[in-house]
Amino acid sequence: MAYKDVYASWQSDPEGFWMKAAEEIDWVQKPSKALWDDNAPLYDWYRDGLVNGCYNAVDRHVEAGNGERTAIIYDSPVTHTKHEISYAELQNRVAGLAGALRAKGVEKGDRVIIYMPMVPEALEAMLACARIGAVHSVVFGGFAAHELAVRIDDCKPKAIIAASCGIEPGRVVHYKPLLDGAIEQSQHKPDFCVIFQREQEVAKLEEGRDYDWHAFQYGVEPAECVPVEGDHPAYILYTSGTTGQPKGVIRATAGHLVALKWTMTNIYDTQPGDVFWAASDVGWVVGHSYICYGPLINGSTAIVFEGKPVGTPDAGTFWRVISEHKVKSFFTAPTAFRAIKRDDPKGEYARKYDLSGLRALYLAGERADPDTINWAADLLKVPVIDHWWQTETGWAIAANPLGIEELPIKVGSPSVAMPGYDVQILDEAGHQMKPGELGAIAIKLPLPPGTLPNLWQAEERFKKSYLNTFPGYYETGDAGMIDEDGYLYIMARTDDVINVAGHRLSTGAMEEVLASHPDVAECAVIGVTDELKGQLPLGFVCLTTGVNRPHDEITKECVKLVRDQVGPVAAFKLAVVVDRLPKTRSGKILRATMVKIADNAEFKMPATIDDPAILDEIKEALQTLGYAKS
Repeated sequence: MAYKDVYASWQSDPEGFWMKAAEEIDWVQKPSKALWDDNAPLYDWYRDGLVNGCYNAVDRHVEAGNGERTAIIYDSPVTHTKHEISYAELQNRVAGLAGALRAKGVEKGDRVIIYMPMVPEALEAMLACARIGAVHSVVFGGFAAHELAVRIDDCKPKAIIAASCGIEPGRVVHYKPLLDGAIEQSQHKPDFCVIFQREQEVAKLEEGRDYDWHAFQYGVEPAECVPVEGDHPAYILYTSGTTGQPKGVIRATAGHLVALKWTMTNIYDTQPGDVFWAASDVGWVVGHSYICYGPLINGSTAIVFEGKPVGTPDAGTFWRVISEHKVKSFFTAPTAFRAIKRDDPKGEYARKYDLSGLRALYLAGERADPDTINWAADLLKVPVIDHWWQTETGWAIAANPLGIEELPIKVGSPSVAMPGYDVQILDEAGHQMKPGELGAIAIKLPLPPGTLPNLWQAEERFKKSYLNTFPGYYETGDAGMIDEDGYLYIMARTDDVINVAGHRLSTGAMEEVLASHPDVAECAVIGVTDELKGQLPLGFVCLTTGVNRPHDEITKECVKLVRDQVGPVAAFKLAVVVDRLPKTRSGKILRATMVKIADNAEFKMPATIDDPAILDEIKEALQTLGYAKS
């Protein structure tokens, strides 16, 4: 069946389409229908079904006689470690951890924060929560104590599962002191913590609160899978909000299982037993959907890779992993390829490895620039598929569905809308735009299974953030256009969330931190174009009257403050002191104009600007940092 026929079959009978897709997972009790719209514009999928996420990802493959198949390949160039875990081993490990959590009082509906590096135990912790119906919230291991504390206070976990440390090229990242600091700062206190001790750094455990990963599980009765309702949250994942207060995206269990199973076959063309590698992190949505759940629900082999595209040890590490582990489908962010291309522009490392088993490369997480796509396609001689989705959706809104049909690739476009998504381009009044016209990208409600039904304990914020601007639509926050062939083009964010190496980060959160510096009266953070990371944050600070300390001293302190409170992941290294910021007469800072000046882009003088002369001062300040050169 061709893509257009599959999409048309969804359009003509959405209920039938998603009930058929639901047959691909195992139910304790099948749902009576797919969509529940009694609370529109909030929707639920498969609400009266009973299901278990861990059973679908692990146990059913063992029961089907595939227990010896490899579930996880762990490849860690930073620790020189490699090992494989079969589905049968994974079942034992997850059931043991789940039993230990249950013995300490964690039950269905309780929240558990997971704060771990890229080790198989991170996936085991996620699956152990799913096994007993607990709701996990993975926090990226690089986040600072303050950011972790905010998340602890929002989701109020009964337990926190963490590792003693993470390992970066050339340094050990001390997780435990960050965890201790976060618990100290937070109002809510977890009942207990479980610490996975790594040999690179053994952490001090707080008596009565902290338990060793292995000792904690000793002699405990393994847990069975607990059935949960279709709309029961599988997890909460925090995404940057423009206010600096992160938004807790909820993923409902049944829709998440159905959608991910559908995508593994139809988008990624991956069969049970195939090796699927998403080079991301468990802290991001890609890690949830395509390191942990998607491949395992599908009965495929997932790779857990602890390393970097370059420097662990060289720009050939991706090719080694693909060759050695016979990867069929590979998924990463464009920034990874830009790093490889910078170190090895001629692609000489790739020629050292047998990459003949690779079927396709998938790029997502930020806009894939044509240079990077063409370089990768020339080098790998496989389709390079740019696809577009969000933390909120959990899977691709637009893609080239290789498992259905390989569509012509248009470089610069993530191709076409997937079944479930009626993507439209709207003007400010909510009217549909013509093909080729730029507007706000919106998706007609209801969103498909696997997407967010709500935000964690923030329904009004959910409506305000996504539903109120265009009634009847989900507002993506991206701007773009659709061409005559139905191909979508993503042009820009419509808010001030910036994309650093595939990580969406809020400039608002960074501004809050800068504003807390005693010498800073006012500030703005913008995202400037960076060849390697896509965007980098750059801070402008106006000093409090009477401050006469050296400016470089203050900017160094500002950089340290952001790194301490938001974390190194923000890549915040540049700040400059300016006398004033360009604003509209109503006092709104003209961030978009500042970005254009930094990137040497053409811009129209904003009609509402308070004082046009300020833009020259901003340009001079940017030139001292190496921007706005022309």
